[in-house]
Amino acid sequence: MTGKERILARLQHGTPDSLPLMPITMMYAGDIAGISYGVYARNHEALVQAQLTVADRFDFDYVSAISDPAREASDLGAAIEWFDDQPPAINESKALIHDKAVLSGLALPDPAAGRMGDRVCAVRLLAERTGDTRIVEGWVEGPCAMASDLRGLNTLMLDFGDDPDFVEALFDYAVRMELNFAQAQVEAGATLIGIGDAAASLVGPRIYHNFVLPFEKRLLAGIRAMGVPVRLHICGNTRRILGDMGSAGADIVDLDYPAPLDEARAAMGDQQVLLGNMDPVRALRDGTPESVTAHLAACYAQAGPNYIVGAGCEVPRGTPLANVEAMTQFARTRQ
Repeated sequence: MTGKERILARLQHGTPDSLPLMPITMMYAGDIAGISYGVYARNHEALVQAQLTVADRFDFDYVSAISDPAREASDLGAAIEWFDDQPPAINESKALIHDKAVLSGLALPDPAAGRMGDRVCAVRLLAERTGDTRIVEGWVEGPCAMASDLRGLNTLMLDFGDDPDFVEALFDYAVRMELNFAQAQVEAGATLIGIGDAAASLVGPRIYHNFVLPFEKRLLAGIRAMGVPVRLHICGNTRRILGDMGSAGADIVDLDYPAPLDEARAAMGDQQVLLGNMDPVRALRDGTPESVTAHLAACYAQAGPNYIVGAGCEVPRGTPLANVEAMTQFARTRQ
């Protein structure tokens, strides 16, 4: 099977010839390819070169256009800080929607222009170069993550209690924008869309259920209606919202290491495809090939058959080649 066939077989509840392998690599990919991360995040050709290099080196089943959460915010005019060899960062002290009135005058950005357009170009080039044999993953921000990028994380957390109507209006804007962005990536050749909603792990289960989940469901349903599967990744400790995450409609729920796979399986049922959740630092970067294999075996035992191999989050810089090779070896010798 090709990597693309392997992942699709898992998502369609068929029988792949081995476990699909979908670890997130961004800075690690840049390092493997000898590309500084400032260039990786700015230049789609550099990103594509790095993704192809790391996928070929470790036999990954997919490539991804993910790089940083600041693409949409940047195109809207948010204050972005750039670094030579680190991801760009949004300056929360200069939040774009520091005044709630800004939202009503904020037009939806053109997904074919600016940094969003650069990601669309990355998807198109990845599809041309490897889309026949690997899944090409586009990427958008989830409603809570996007809202925190525009409003400021701390201010958004106060808004949930102080002005819930504004939060819903902001989430609505985010979902409409991200649906446009996802559509552009699908038209460019993305065969899967990833959604990152990291800020959602910082709210309690009541706020997640009442505010975040309805908009995640809308975003997920809209993307799936485009004819591609969806991967939902929420960084951090999501143990208290696992049941709701399972109801969002994601084809793949990608879990960070604080959220145990056995608890996710119990909360989401046998049919949900799970990915993760090995500790990317202590287990993957700081481990050995033998300990990586043991950690993955424990993950697989907890998750059961509907499982995809990956770390709890991004493969960290400095991870030994042999440890990533151990991930590949584990995946290729299990079904």
